[in-house]
Amino acid sequence: MGAKVPRNFRLLEELEKGEKGLGAEACSYGLDEGDDLLMTNWNGTILGPPHSVHENRIYSVKIKCGTDYPDAPPEVTFISKVNLPCVDQKTGKADLSKLPTLSVWKRDFTMETILIELRRYMAAPANKKLPQPPEGTNF
Repeated sequence: MGAKVPRNFRLLEELEKGEKGLGAEACSYGLDEGDDLLMTNWNGTILGPPHSVHENRIYSVKIKCGTDYPDAPPEVTFISKVNLPCVDQKTGKADLSKLPTLSVWKRDFTMETILIELRRYMAAPANKKLPQPPEGTNF
């Protein structure tokens, strides 16, 4: 087993990747506040997948990386209203354990992994035609 990368080093890597736009084209993320020295609060964006009711929509999420991240998953809350089985319809909080790939959290997973998996979940046959709230509405 290799050395365990400390939380802050890991988050700095993710910040650099997010700021340089080196990740997936359909997802982006960055710090909510530039002076957040603990790198706890992040913003994320997911472009709705094509050939689904989400096409041409932009979804905003808040990501909170607690002190146990990356050993424990961050909290992900949708700001943009979305109708998905993994999202609490009152609060917008995403239940990552309902996503097939993320149901068992691994330390290797990143915020980008989460955003990509949420987008993949939107495009899943069971979810891609679910009626959605009007575009531009928020939780």
